[in-house]
Amino acid sequence: MGAKFKSVFLLGVLSVLLIWIGSYWGENGIIIAFVFALAMNAFSYFKGDKLVLKMSHAREVSEKEAPDLYHLVGEVVSVAGLPMPKIYIIPNDSPNAFATGRDPQHASIAFTHGILDLLNKDELKGVIGHELSHVKNRDILIATIAATIASAISMIGFMVRWGAIFGGLGGRNEDENIVSLVVLGILLPLSATMIQLAISRNREYLADETGAKFCGNPLFLANALRKISRGIAREPMNNANPATTHLYIMNPFTKKSMLSLFATHPPTEERIKRLESMAFM
Repeated sequence: MGAKFKSVFLLGVLSVLLIWIGSYWGENGIIIAFVFALAMNAFSYFKGDKLVLKMSHAREVSEKEAPDLYHLVGEVVSVAGLPMPKIYIIPNDSPNAFATGRDPQHASIAFTHGILDLLNKDELKGVIGHELSHVKNRDILIATIAATIASAISMIGFMVRWGAIFGGLGGRNEDENIVSLVVLGILLPLSATMIQLAISRNREYLADETGAKFCGNPLFLANALRKISRGIAREPMNNANPATTHLYIMNPFTKKSMLSLFATHPPTEERIKRLESMAFM
């Protein structure tokens, strides 16, 4: 299943879950939950980039301050057919980078000091290609849509749990209330979160694939990921906000998720394997 098709499919599954849980709870319940979720995530979509950059202590740099970096970004931007993004540097020795912005006209890429010191020119081009792919593929929009639907399902699940506590689920007996609580109040919100994270992982694979084409050689990004992984193991970004984990090219913390279903990023080994297979096709 192609990465783009899989994203659409998973968003469709999320939508079906929302309609299903809403049909049980009632039309008013689904409308209220969706409006609240839409409002919260709309703020994130339009203002989230500035918030994330501020939380990361990122500082915008001019072409005069970082001419080599601007030149590299410009090379990849030209291939990608995108406007030049704003460039930020994060004062952190852990190697990492992320892109943010609701569309190509409002895009920014942030690099840590660590990644600029660690990678050579070709590897850095691979990272730039990956980040510009997120911009090109409108991944901030995709993530916002997924978060809105998942948040709405979680809110309805919250209402269901409270309804069960106060006997408001409308079931004919206690057993039916318990089943409704488990399925609608717990399992569906959990499933929605897992699907949202699966979409995040899928978009990372897509960004790797597209980024490899932008930088001209899949091995540039494969080698960069290998170095970044080792660098994070030595120097994790302990002051990073967990809410921004999904934005980075790699999880900034050394602690691995107990279950891959709850990870924001695919396994690094699998990402490298896919990129290397592209190089020898």
